[in-house]
Amino acid sequence: MNLKAKMFLLAIVPFLAAIAGIEFGVREQARVLADTQHATTQAAYLSSKQIELKHYVELATSAIAPLYDTDHNNARDDAMLRLRALDVLKKMDFGPDGYFFVYDMHGRSLMHPRQSDLVGQDLWTMRDPQGALPIQQLVAAAARGGGYVRYVWNRPSTGRLEPKLGYVVPLERWGWMIGTGIYLDDVNTTLAQIDQRASANIDHTMMWIGAIALAGLGVIAACALVLNVSEYRSADAKLKRLAQQVVESQETERARLSRELHDGISQMMVSVKLLLESAMAHLERSDVRIPAAQAALSTSLTRLGDTLREVRRISHALRPAMLDDLGLAAALEQLTRELSDQAGMGIGFSQTGQTSATPLPDAVNIVLFRIAQEALTNVVRHSRATRATLSLDISADAVTLSMFDNGCGFDVAYAFAGSRGGVGLRNMRERLERLAGTLSLASQAGHTILTARVPLANGAQRLPV
Repeated sequence: MNLKAKMFLLAIVPFLAAIAGIEFGVREQARVLADTQHATTQAAYLSSKQIELKHYVELATSAIAPLYDTDHNNARDDAMLRLRALDVLKKMDFGPDGYFFVYDMHGRSLMHPRQSDLVGQDLWTMRDPQGALPIQQLVAAAARGGGYVRYVWNRPSTGRLEPKLGYVVPLERWGWMIGTGIYLDDVNTTLAQIDQRASANIDHTMMWIGAIALAGLGVIAACALVLNVSEYRSADAKLKRLAQQVVESQETERARLSRELHDGISQMMVSVKLLLESAMAHLERSDVRIPAAQAALSTSLTRLGDTLREVRRISHALRPAMLDDLGLAAALEQLTRELSDQAGMGIGFSQTGQTSATPLPDAVNIVLFRIAQEALTNVVRHSRATRATLSLDISADAVTLSMFDNGCGFDVAYAFAGSRGGVGLRNMRERLERLAGTLSLASQAGHTILTARVPLANGAQRLPV
């Protein structure tokens, strides 16, 4: 089994195990979750109903407040106010099973709009089927200043005994207890619906887990397919970095060799040439004439001079000293002059823009010089041109190098098409990419233009050579 297959299994097996564990845990916790949700919802729902009951009772007491707050010493008038208050409360309701009831503090019914047969009866000792004393519980809650009581009472709309939640408050001056309530079977029905929705949500959650599992498998499979592409891109990026390091190493080594040739071998050859010239002068001044020795010295001086010029040419090709001393423009002008003399064709150079600007960074100087060197070498070797022009334009935000020739031209698309094209053009583009630069090329018979542009405002000048 290869490494990729092992990685795939290491990804898929834990994923499937995790999904299976999640599904098992969700199913095991479904009952606990439903019970907890039921209890929480019930508490919240009953709390809202308690607030609602309290609000109803406050509305009822507010409705009879003008009658209750009227102070009469006349018992007859006070009785009339009480009757009017009972009449007001009797007419107030909120639905078929929502009504107000009034008892005195001894358990006698004073008003019941749904069960008029109870009015006037003493219900203090009345018990429900479980043996509880609901009226006494209600009176006790009212005596404490008001409160909630759960009890069983006949439901008017169904005629059956059902659990009920009541809220009562006292009217102390009249000795009354006024209250209302809601039947809890409505609450139970609502809770059952909530439980049903919770169960449906759990089922939907299980379906989503299954869908996520399938989607996860698809993603893992897609990642496995993409792995080769990502590895290729990573390898390509590493190759580009390696190529950059190679180019930097080449430039460093070229500079070192150039200095060694210029400062070492070249100087020694100049010293040898001076010694030979001195020997030649002494031989010419002496009385003894040795034609063979003179010819040998003359030939040696000529060949030494040719060798010295060749060493200087190689040193200049490796790293022109003028590039470091006088800048890019001077090095390009010298390059065009030397190639023009060697090839016997007209190669011109011009510079525009900020000629007195701050010197360009070394990285920009080297890249543009190498591009110009490669481009002009290609013109001399392959273009069959009679004329070429190199121009340098320096602005505040960019430096642009352009080369024109009137040669035979070539197919630009073919030149950049992978391994079929020239290595030189790809090297130019890779060098410029390091500086966030661009290379454009247009060519046809009699007209070829190459343009290299390097921005100066994006930090390219800080890149290492």
